[in-house]
Amino acid sequence: MTGARVGSALTDEQQAVRDLVEEFAAEEVRPTAAEADETETFPEDVWDGLAELGLTGLTVPEAYGGFGAGKTTYAVANEALAHGSLAVATALSVHCLATSCIAEFGSETQRETWLPEMAETGRPVGMFCLSEPHAGSNPAEMSTTATYDPETDEYALNGEKQWITNGKRGGVAVVFAKVDDEAHDPDDDAITQFLVPADTEGFEVGKKEEKLGLRASDTTGITFDDCRVPAANRLTEPGKGLSAAFRTLTEGRIGIAAQAVGVAQAALDEAKSYAEEREQFDRPISDIQTIRHKLAEMSTDVSAARLLVREACRQAEAGEDYRVAASKAKYRASEAAMSVTNEAIQIHGGYGYTTEFDVERLYRDAKITEIYEGTTEVQKTIIARGVFGE
Repeated sequence: MTGARVGSALTDEQQAVRDLVEEFAAEEVRPTAAEADETETFPEDVWDGLAELGLTGLTVPEAYGGFGAGKTTYAVANEALAHGSLAVATALSVHCLATSCIAEFGSETQRETWLPEMAETGRPVGMFCLSEPHAGSNPAEMSTTATYDPETDEYALNGEKQWITNGKRGGVAVVFAKVDDEAHDPDDDAITQFLVPADTEGFEVGKKEEKLGLRASDTTGITFDDCRVPAANRLTEPGKGLSAAFRTLTEGRIGIAAQAVGVAQAALDEAKSYAEEREQFDRPISDIQTIRHKLAEMSTDVSAARLLVREACRQAEAGEDYRVAASKAKYRASEAAMSVTNEAIQIHGGYGYTTEFDVERLYRDAKITEIYEGTTEVQKTIIARGVFGE
């Protein structure tokens, strides 16, 4: 992966993980990406390969059979995997969001029940159910409710979630809902999170969305119709779920930023190779100054974005407040992904507009990095608060 080693120094362990994922992405992920995108089918054999490498337990503590990766290791793995396929990297990052919630907020019984298998085999595949049709960037306005039934010691979930990655292939969901019982008014901040197996009655998966990019990753809605889960499946106390969601999303933004860097790096690599091979006016177009300047700008954008990701990781691992750093990384890396993939197509000319070349898919995939895990506008709002010390 050309240029992937530009950035702050990595430890031997981090370099080993990066090299392992780079090799797997080059040999197993990238060769399947175009077909998976065209058929809109997730490559389950690739997922099984990730499990064999231990990557489905990337953020699971070692005590439960996982890798226990720190933020930097998680970031370099996401970048390398996205270099091969953003759809696969996204599926893994959402699985990791689910395991992270269980590891951080779950009881010991919940951890022992779910984490070992999710780490070792990658199944059940995890889902993260926060967004709703009318509550995307403002999850506090969610309308999904969880009504407690003291006779059965269960909660009945009712509502609808949207943009759920791994929707059809997922086996367990972390679901955010407003608790509605005698002690909590659902109009107040009584949000909590629940572990809900996908085979629970009343858990209804909607149609697979047809998307601009990220086509191999299944994205669906999920409806909860009197979906009853034991009280033992609650992960946080009522009123603490929203802060848990924001904390998880902040961590997730580092992963998305790293993925955006991976997509941008892939486009840069494709553009460089094409420029060296394509001849016009009796010479490779890589000899033309305009093309060389484009590649120089693209390379600089990728390196700058990568450094912002590494800085966010450094702050997180140092125990600092890294919310602004994570937003800066996600904002700049997603912008770089869009600009670099756009220039890669320009360098390819008409060929770049066809599905014959990977840059077309990379361009379509890059757009989502400006949207999920908080839009660019949300990131700018967070960054601005940091500027003013709010």
